[in-house]
Amino acid sequence: MFQPKLSVITVVYNNVRDIERTMLSVLNQTYLNIEYIIVDGRSTDGTLDIIKKYRDKIKLISEKDEGIYDAMNKGLATATGDYVLFMNSGDEIYAPDTIANVFAAANDADIYYGETEMIDERGQSLGQRRHKAPEKFTWQSFKYGMSVSHQAIYIRRSLTGPFDPQYHLSADIDWIICAAKKANKIIRVEGYVAKYLVGGMSKQRHKQSLLERFDIMKRYYGLVPTLFNHVVIAFNLGWYWMRNRRTND
Repeated sequence: MFQPKLSVITVVYNNVRDIERTMLSVLNQTYLNIEYIIVDGRSTDGTLDIIKKYRDKIKLISEKDEGIYDAMNKGLATATGDYVLFMNSGDEIYAPDTIANVFAAANDADIYYGETEMIDERGQSLGQRRHKAPEKFTWQSFKYGMSVSHQAIYIRRSLTGPFDPQYHLSADIDWIICAAKKANKIIRVEGYVAKYLVGGMSKQRHKQSLLERFDIMKRYYGLVPTLFNHVVIAFNLGWYWMRNRRTND
């Protein structure tokens, strides 16, 4: 049976409300070959007290950082797994058997990915993301938007590099595209594999996030195609809003 080691990395700072829910979604997995790394930015609101309840089941880094991607890079540098998955505070692995199902889908893929369910701050479902996971995922799949969230993609660690520090809100897009360009075998896992808590930093600083995304897409896909693709993105967003009165990014 194919049972690679998975490094799950959770980045958190002052999120006492959500951290335990996220941790339990990892710690309660039926799959056993998991290395769980938590990178805390020296929280002061009680988050650390909750984390330390599970100290014997995790690797903990708690120190000041330069932002979310600096913290994520610390997690990557610590990881020893065959694959890596980022599950930030507030997000969840979808069900206790999710990781087992992911690796049962196929042996020795470079990337596994699936669908993401959106949830609100009470943990209530908001339905599927507007950007549906494609049937076949390649490095070009993000040209019309981030069709796979980073909570729903398992990447062979040897294909990954550090997150680019020039981006403060959208480096995960660049990171996934870069890894996908190196991948040979990419497997879609049926159904939901993650829950994503809406309203993160990319929403709070939406304009900066969009500018970073445009720059990343321009580098990979070219300026003219990216301009055209953003017309399509804007149309799709407007049409979705008209039908649903929400974006569900």
